[in-house]
This record gives sequence, C-alpha cells and structure tokens, in this order.
Amino acid sequence: MSTFSVNEPSSRIKWIAGTLVIAYALITMVPLLWIGLTGFKSPADAISYPPKYIVGGNTSAGFQPTLEGYVNLFTTRTRQTEEYLNANPTENWADEIVRQYDMVIVGPSKFGKRFLNSMIIGFGSTFLSVFLGTIAAYAFSRFKIPLADDLLFFILSTRMMPPIAVAIPIFLMFRNLGLSDTHLGMILLYTAVNISLAVWLLKSFMDSIPMEYEEAALIDGYTRFQAFYKVVLPQATTGIASTAIFCLIFSWNEYAFAVLLTTANAQTAPPFIPTIIGVGGLDWPAIAAGVTLFLLPVVVFTVLLRKHLLRGITFGAVRK
Repeated sequence: MSTFSVNEPSSRIKWIAGTLVIAYALITMVPLLWIGLTGFKSPADAISYPPKYIVGGNTSAGFQPTLEGYVNLFTTRTRQTEEYLNANPTENWADEIVRQYDMVIVGPSKFGKRFLNSMIIGFGSTFLSVFLGTIAAYAFSRFKIPLADDLLFFILSTRMMPPIAVAIPIFLMFRNLGLSDTHLGMILLYTAVNISLAVWLLKSFMDSIPMEYEEAALIDGYTRFQAFYKVVLPQATTGIASTAIFCLIFSWNEYAFAVLLTTANAQTAPPFIPTIIGVGGLDWPAIAAGVTLFLLPVVVFTVLLRKHLLRGITFGAVRK
C-alpha cells in the first residue's frame, strides 16, 4: 500500500521547495549586499571594471574598505589651497579622508534633515492612513451604509489611476492652499493615496471577526467604543500591522510627488540621494551609503511587526 499523504509533502517536494526559497533569497539579497559594499568603497573602486567585491583582498577583485562614502554623505566639503591645508592640520579621521582630495569639511550636509523629513512624513502618513482606514473599515463591516458597495468601489477606483497623473492639479491646489513644501501637505497627500488600500485591506479582516464577540461584550455592559477597542482591535492586529507596512513602504519610497511638491523644507531622502555630487561627478559610495541607511527604518519596522504578521486571526479572541 502506498504511503503517499495529501497532507505531508514528500522529501523530494521539500527539497525542491527549499532550494527555490534559498535561490530566491540569494537573488534578492545580492543587490542589497552589493549596495552595502559599495558604501565602503572609494569612488575609484565603486566604478572600477572588472568590479571589486572582496573586502581587503589583494587580488584584482579586492578593495580596501573606507568610510569615505559615509563622510561625504554627512558633510559638505570645499577645495582649499595648499597653503591653507598646511596651516590648518586635520582634527579627526573624517578630515584626514577629505584631505586626500585637497578639501576640508565646512559643515553638515542636508542628508540628516532629508532623512528626518522622511521619518516625519512616512510614519505620520502611515499612522493617519491606518487610523482612518481602521475606523472606515469597521463602519463598512458592521453598519448598514447606503450604497456601501458603490462607495467601496469608488474608494478602490482612486488606486486605478497613477498618482502622478494628477500631479499638476495637486501642485496647483497645494500652491493656492500654501501646502507646497510642507510636512502637513505631504502627510495629507500620502494619506489620501494610501487610505483606499488601508480601507480595503482592513475591511476583509473586520469581516472575518465574528460579530458574536461584540454582541457578548455589549451584553456585558461595554459601550460600542469599548467593544471596538477591547474586542475588535486586538483581533485585527494582524491586519493593522500588514496594512501599516504597505502604507509605510509607499510613503517611504515615493519619489514623484516629493520631487514636484518639495524643494527644501519638506524634501525627503529619495529625491536628495541621487543628487549627491563628488569630486568627479556622482558620488556613488555616498549614494550607496545613503541608500543603505535609508533602508534601515523600513527593515526595523517590519521586524518589529513580525510577530503580528505571523499571528493567526484567532489569537485575538483571547483576552489577556
């Protein structure tokens, strides 16, 4: 009699699946690792051919790691005469790095401010999108709203048109309202783009939560808000976490609106990083360093919400 099971995959299937997963992970990680390595290369090594990818190696593929890219990312430099350089000795290791190009550090770069703008706008719009999306999804799921299906389709239809297609009207509207190059304007804009996705994702999670839990809470004396806060929200944590990640990824990586609607005060990191100029043109190590640092908040945010993404929806019914 055959021992084949429809529930337990065979060893061959497990081996094939494992191989595919590992291959996919390697293919996905190679560009990220290459960007990370480029951040520690000199400008000459970053554009050398054949490429150099061995840290500290003595072969043609080896390069000596340096923090020049990170120094150039966080500082503003200017070229000085030999007399000035001889009269003003270096003060720290960063000065020693830039002195090899007859340059001195004159102050911080704009990357720190642009990165902070990304944090404020990205997380601000994500919080607002998830907050409004949760309330709207709960209302669509629990209450009889006239033309609910039509309203949901209209909300979804806002995602059918590329946001950049309405860039000019938004630019004119922001200019008249005084929202151009402001944190508030970008937060409201990204929230408007993300809220449709938030409503649709969260409504499916709200629909899967049995109404009997809320009815039991109302019988026990809970108000509607208490039932929503203490019963529904804990069970919707998985959906809220997933929605927050998707909303943050869009707000964090968005480029077109950031280029069009911001110039200085509220400009985020994506439009700034590609404009970093070095001695001989684009400073690829500094750009790679900026990209590496720019990836970290999203990675950390995803890791922090990892346990919620892996939880089943049934865990929410248990009150602690």
